Order: sequence, then structure tokens, then C-alpha cells
Amino acid sequence: MPELSLPSPGGGARTHRTRERLALHDFTGPPPVSRTVYAAAHVVIDPFAEAEPGTPAVIDWDATLAFRRHVWSLGLGVADGMDTAQRGGGLTWPQARELIVRSGAEARGSGAALAFGAATDQLDPFTAWSLDDIADAYLEQAALIEQSGGVPVLMGSRLLAATAKSPDDYLYVYDRVLGQAGGPVLLHWLGAAFDPAMTGYWGDADLDVATETVLRVMRTHPGRVAGIKVSLLDAGREVALRRRLPPGVRMLTGDDFHYDTLIRGDELGHSDALLGVFDAIAAPARAAIARLDAGDPDGFSAVLAPTVPMARHLFAAPTSAYKTGVVFLAWLNGHQRHFHLLGGAQSARSVGHLVRLFELADEAGALADPGLAVHRMRQFLAVAGWAN
Repeated sequence: MPELSLPSPGGGARTHRTRERLALHDFTGPPPVSRTVYAAAHVVIDPFAEAEPGTPAVIDWDATLAFRRHVWSLGLGVADGMDTAQRGGGLTWPQARELIVRSGAEARGSGAALAFGAATDQLDPFTAWSLDDIADAYLEQAALIEQSGGVPVLMGSRLLAATAKSPDDYLYVYDRVLGQAGGPVLLHWLGAAFDPAMTGYWGDADLDVATETVLRVMRTHPGRVAGIKVSLLDAGREVALRRRLPPGVRMLTGDDFHYDTLIRGDELGHSDALLGVFDAIAAPARAAIARLDAGDPDGFSAVLAPTVPMARHLFAAPTSAYKTGVVFLAWLNGHQRHFHLLGGAQSARSVGHLVRLFELADEAGALADPGLAVHRMRQFLAVAGWAN
């Protein structure tokens, strides 16, 4: 098998020999039946396009949409325009708006599942906005998503977090949005580990109090909330909330630390999934869920549990930098020609962090073509000054 020399954390070198390519990367099949699963997808930029300093990078639409077709080919849904696509961290509203239209057209053409983040980022963050302005911004984006054939995911709004004074303000905004949206939506509870601006979301930093508020939102609008994505990295809290959800509301785990046990579930239920880590492990994840579909939960865990150490490294603090690792793995796996992100975020992780990510991805069976991954890893290390 291919091997290469890697720098050791304390100095010196070590030899890494990759494992054999796993057959699970050849998985094909229909969408899962036992779980609803979305992979949050990244965007690919064109590093050769002219962009003035301080202006957004140009998106490579061919490569961006090709990756979504890859995810759909596995039978998974795509969650687009969310954190993994650098929403709020480089992806501008005009770019997100174009992504909605383009992804929607691709999804309609194939009958694939598409969810898309609805936010309030068309509003100037340096202007004072009313609660009605914020609700209207959500509704504008949700309407475009619905027109494009997607399911809106009401993302946490930094403007709402900065403007709201109490849980009642959140209730007011979500009441307006849920009362006027064209169809059922998904809610998203993003924890402060992913975005410090989300501290105190739902009107209180006490997560027990915040839980009561979000439950009240869902109970006040029966049939309007199809599910909630919870990204708190707290499996116990997610399970507790899952057991209190109103009838018909799905729990979609956003916990990139404990997704294997949460999706597997227990005698009282399970979580579905909307995960950024599934961008990096779409094929292994789909192969694992096929085992759940076949009534083999132990087979599911045997495939998916080995990916968890890689995921925990990928989402290590600062958790918001996980997009760097996601795109690094997309490059190693041949889904794009380069390792560049919006806003130069390829520099958000150290060389040592990415070296360890490569090793963990190999151990997890997440390298689709070990030979290509080794070749590109050598290129990356050569640029960093490592002779191998």
C-alpha cells in the first residue's frame, strides 16, 4: 500500500502506510429508509479567478455542484448554504442566493433531497434592525428556498441574538416566520462552540431555559416544524430534547462528536442527521446506514464508529475552523483540484493538525483513493517545507 514520511509533533519523522481502500466507497443505492440523512456540503472556490483584495472569492460552480451530485448519488440529502458552506464566514448573501437557485435546479432535475439555510444575512450587520425586519429577512430567504424546491432550515441569526432582549423576542420572530412560511421548515439550534455569537440563543444562556423556549416555538405551531437540527455537542441534552419533541417533529443530530450513537438510537428512539462531518465521510456514512436499513445496528456501528475519532479531531476547538479540514479531505479525496477556501480559511488549521487529520481519515477508512491522497499529501507537505 502507498506510504509516506510524516513530520512528528515533537520533531523527527515517522512512516505512515495507508490501509487498503474499503469497498464501502463503491456504495450505490436508493435513499435510506430507516433514517433521514443530510450531508452539509461545502463550496469550492476558483483560486485562479481575479478578485480584488477584500472582495469575495469567485465560486467554482462546476466543482461545487459536482460535489452535490456526488452526495445525491449515494442517496443522501444535501443541506446547503449552511455553516459547512462558510455561511456567515465568507459566503456572502448574493453567493448564497445564487447557490439556492443552482442547487435547487440540480435537485429538481434528479428528485434529490435538498435543505437550505435561511438566515438574515441580507441585512447590514452594522445597522440597527427591528424584530419585524429580522422576521421579514427570514421570510424572504425561506420563500426563495421554497420556490427553488428546497426545505428551509431557519439558521440561528446573529442579528436576532444581538437584538433580542428576552425569550419573548425570539417567540415573536419565530411566530411570525412560522405563521407565514409557505410550508414546514427545519429549525437549527447552533451552539456557541460553533459560533460564539449564538451564546444565549433562544433568550437565555441557561440551556434548560432555552430548551423550554424552543419547545414552546414548536408546540405553538403544530405541523409547521418538520424537525430541529441540534448542534450543541452534548449528546445527553440532545436525547433529553428528542424525547420531548412534539408529535411529527424529527430530531436531526448536528452533533459531530457523538453522531454514531445518536443515529443508532435506543429503545426510546433515535436521531436523524444533518451533519457537516458527513461532507467528509458521505460514502462510509451511507454504507453504515444501509446496515441499519437491513436491521443490522451492530454492522452500522462497525462502519461508522471508526470515523468518530477523526470527526472529533476535525471539529476540535476552535470548532468553527472545521471547514478547513472538510475541504482538505475533499481535496485529498479528489473532489476538487486544490486546497483553498473562501476568505483564505485554508490557513485556519496548522500543518500538524492536518497531518493528524490525514492519519485519522485513513484509519477511519475515509480515503476514497489512498494513492491519490498520499500523492496530494506529499504535495501539501512539500509546500510546507517538508522533504519526503
